Amino acid sequence: MPDNHFITNLLNKRFGRILSLLSLVFGLWSVAGCQNAGGNVGQVHSYSIAAIEAKWIRDGEPADFEDELWYPVDNIEIFLDSEMSLSGEYQGVQLFTDKVDVRPFDRLYTKFGRNKFRIFEKRTSE
Repeated sequence: MPDNHFITNLLNKRFGRILSLLSLVFGLWSVAGCQNAGGNVGQVHSYSIAAIEAKWIRDGEPADFEDELWYPVDNIEIFLDSEMSLSGEYQGVQLFTDKVDVRPFDRLYTKFGRNKFRIFEKRTSE
């Protein structure tokens, strides 16, 4: 008959291995669960930013959008890309409108930097 000390050691080793294996399984499971719980990370659309604004913008020249001239303003607004709607393109530059804006638009935008959009406005005849 085996002695109690031998049986106790054998059970402790097996129990320790089982606990180690369970810890590993639950650890991997929690890491995998955290990876999938990231919401929409990586799925939010981001518009590209030019290294420098187009010359025509810096020179104050208008953009032709929907048969009207829109002039750049010396001001920007802060928006998330998800708040903007890509509405057109002029001379290779993307033109945006605020997603909550409706026609006739009051403002038009070009992307100036991360979350920065240059304002364009129509000039009225006085």
